[in-house]
Amino acid sequence: MNGLTELLKGALEGIVLQRISQGETYGYEITQYLVDNGLEDIVEGTVYTVLLRLDKKGLLTVTRRKSDRGPMRKFYSLNADGEAYLAEFWTKWDFLTTTMTALRGHQK
Repeated sequence: MNGLTELLKGALEGIVLQRISQGETYGYEITQYLVDNGLEDIVEGTVYTVLLRLDKKGLLTVTRRKSDRGPMRKFYSLNADGEAYLAEFWTKWDFLTTTMTALRGHQK
């Protein structure tokens, strides 16, 4: 859907963390996950920026390994802080969606 990028900026960290919580992964695989779930407007560079930000926040465990094809690749998994951050994200998300649905119900 066009025009989602701006709306998704605040949610993208949570979406990326959710994917990582499902098992160790790498940047391109996360990008494909987003595309497969209808978020084709999110480009690979954006995903790597989010991963860098999450790593700087101390939410990820990053392991460098040789890939089956090509050079070394960074693999990401959640650490305990990342799991707590993700749980907090979903709590905030639930509050926001409940509030937005209620506000929408007040339309005239």
